[in-house]
Amino acid sequence: MTFSKYVALGDSFTEGVGDPDPARPNGLRGWADRTAEALAADARAAGVDFGYANLAIRGRKLPAIIDEQVDAGLALGPDLVTIHGGGNDVLRPKVDLDDLAASYDEAIGRIAGSGAHVVVFTIADTGNSGMMKVIRGRTAIFNEWVREIAEKHGATLVDMWRMRGWTVAEVMDEDRLHLNAVGHQSIAIAALDALGVAHDLQPLPPVVVPVLSAREQRAADLAWARSHLAPWVQRRVTGRSSGDGVEPKRPALAPIG
Repeated sequence: MTFSKYVALGDSFTEGVGDPDPARPNGLRGWADRTAEALAADARAAGVDFGYANLAIRGRKLPAIIDEQVDAGLALGPDLVTIHGGGNDVLRPKVDLDDLAASYDEAIGRIAGSGAHVVVFTIADTGNSGMMKVIRGRTAIFNEWVREIAEKHGATLVDMWRMRGWTVAEVMDEDRLHLNAVGHQSIAIAALDALGVAHDLQPLPPVVVPVLSAREQRAADLAWARSHLAPWVQRRVTGRSSGDGVEPKRPALAPIG
């Protein structure tokens, strides 16, 4: 398939947090930009004009993604839509995953019903990732819903839960929550492969992870808690979001790459 109008929806994962590039909107690149660049090259080879929009905003939970981004994205007339959400929801134990999945099902149905091809994602396995182990069960339940929704609506699935060829520390940003450039490149490759789009992207060399003594690891954990965990907890307590005041990085279809 050759696509000409690609719209990306979602949260920090799709905005590109963890993959900084000062020359780009919001100072971020990310897997969606990397994917769009390859799609643009494919379109040029086919003699087709290409436009890319990215409406994703960090910190957004799935209901907000659906309410704020789906209709706005469909108004752009895309033939390809990627959407990722749920990661900020499964962290909250009071969120009903069945209700969340029902809303997601309806939204994916609307997107597919517009004629756009849809790409959805499961959430990566947190099983060996420190404090994130506690949400592994909820993540698995949500992911099974995502697989069912994808099958129901003929969407392409990028099953990150089953992407086990990486070491978490090698692909994660220093905040231990978002992907770094290595991780974003891996997702771009996975998305393009799932779509069957030819590309020349190659995996980036993994980040070198230093071997720390127990004392050094404790010091690193304390530094991480001060720099990243404490601000996250404070936002939860005060009802604020990391996306407050952040605008979509690419609100309209435009060329890239």
